[in-house]
Amino acid sequence: MNSISYSPGLHKLTTLQVEENQKLTDSKGFVAVTHTILEKYNLEKLGIVVHDFENNSFTIAVCLKESHICIHTWPEFGQLTLDVYLCNYLQDNSQKVKAVMDDYVAYFNAIIIKDFEIER
Repeated sequence: MNSISYSPGLHKLTTLQVEENQKLTDSKGFVAVTHTILEKYNLEKLGIVVHDFENNSFTIAVCLKESHICIHTWPEFGQLTLDVYLCNYLQDNSQKVKAVMDDYVAYFNAIIIKDFEIER
């Protein structure tokens, strides 16, 4: 990629509606599916921070060599926000970002309320 055509990466931000509320309170389940997704797409985890709230909702940030994945859940509303960003340093990862997001939507069996794609 030359400097004129270089795009730092695709950043997807979604809000999802989820019928199965137990997945919105199961941070361990999210971490497990994330490990599966990282392996499937050959992404390298640098670290992970998990915070479970008193109502069992959770916030998780996964720092990747390629960038990050973040989630925040609101079981009382049946919703979550999910943020997936992968850098394009050595290759265009745009399709991989979309596939990762699709895998999470499938995991939560969710309906997409808001879906933003930002070309960085």
